[in-house]
Amino acid sequence: MVSVIQRKKGKRTFHYLIHNTGKKQYEKYLGKTIPDNIEILKRDFEMDVLKKTYEPELISIKEGYDSQHDTLKQKFLDEFSIGFTHDTQKIEGSTLTKRETYDLLKFSLTPNRKSEPDMIEAKLHHAIFLKMIKNIPEFNGKIVLNWHKEMFEKTMKEFAGIIRTYNVFVTNSESKFTHWKFVPNFLKEFYSWYKKSEKTTNPVILSALAHFRFGNIHPFGDGNGRISRLIMNYVLIKHNYPPLNIKFSDRTSYYDALERGNLRNDEIYFLKWFVKFYIKNNKKYL
Repeated sequence: MVSVIQRKKGKRTFHYLIHNTGKKQYEKYLGKTIPDNIEILKRDFEMDVLKKTYEPELISIKEGYDSQHDTLKQKFLDEFSIGFTHDTQKIEGSTLTKRETYDLLKFSLTPNRKSEPDMIEAKLHHAIFLKMIKNIPEFNGKIVLNWHKEMFEKTMKEFAGIIRTYNVFVTNSESKFTHWKFVPNFLKEFYSWYKKSEKTTNPVILSALAHFRFGNIHPFGDGNGRISRLIMNYVLIKHNYPPLNIKFSDRTSYYDALERGNLRNDEIYFLKWFVKFYIKNNKKYL
């Protein structure tokens, strides 16, 4: 947590930002008075500290992943595509087990007495993901609308590829999302921010922020979580980082980080959770 402290030298008082990560304390001089934009300065300072703390490990993960033979990478991505599809669907209430998802996607074996929409959405999500990694598209509003339309046009036609014109909420969550009147403008700002940030921000950090910001806008009537996680992995794969599967078993800590970040209007809260989670799940590349 970033704090403002005072230090006296004779009769003069100087102000500093400090942030202790547990391993190291960082400081930044503010001046003789506290600036009016102190909250922005605190946020930027905390972001800088986070980058200094975790970027070396993130870069090492990329280097370890890059060192893998292309054949091994492709095998990993093929297996990942099924696990990712299962968990991203399961988080949203799919009734399919991991084995049923594997058999459905790998061998076209249809499980008995399971939801047809769940099976359709699993197949469509899997197809979209495979198409995405085979030919990485330019990231913009059009491609995201296409992903949503393709994923839900057979199960939720009233929502598929359509920006909402009403307010939404998530069951059992206090999170608050963008008022529908402002969604188009917020989306425009989101894609503009992404285009600028892609040139200067570490891809793992960018993927986390893109996930969080898009999720907070919540532009669709349904399916926002799955699209947010698809965007997350789009960023990682495009920049040659290993993709991330947030498993169903991780959903409690994942939802908690999302909700707390949302309610506090603090994307860094979610970012810290995400980066630690990403490193933990990619230790094999270090």
